[in-house]
Amino acid sequence: MNALLQHLNNVKSTGKDHGIASCPGPIHEHGDRHPSMTWRIRDDGALLIWCAAGCSAYEIVSAVGLDMSDLFPPREDGKHFAKSERRPFPAADILRALASESTFLLIAAADLQAGRVPTEADRARLALAAVRIQSALAAGGIHE
Repeated sequence: MNALLQHLNNVKSTGKDHGIASCPGPIHEHGDRHPSMTWRIRDDGALLIWCAAGCSAYEIVSAVGLDMSDLFPPREDGKHFAKSERRPFPAADILRALASESTFLLIAAADLQAGRVPTEADRARLALAAVRIQSALAAGGIHE
């Protein structure tokens, strides 16, 4: 198992060599109750990570005291390597993140329709949902 995955909470496999986890990054100061981070281990052993809330990979690994090099397996010569991939996250993981956010939006819309005024926390969560949806689209290769 990759060093980063050992430092995360709510790590769940969603398939062979990929899954979700709670993000330890700075956007989640009070904890990520619903896993917003997607991870995937490539065939070469490199760990790809993506936070739907917008934390960078650097912020995520730094939050648990690791370095970016910890996302990659050492080569035989002791160096680390990285190979780019066009779409590093499985569509199912992106759809799962979008489904979670759309469920929240549906609940918020029902509250508004019932005449409930959103609290400051509700408005902040709605803004976060928008960021997460845009991030999911970007991870899927859709850029607007």
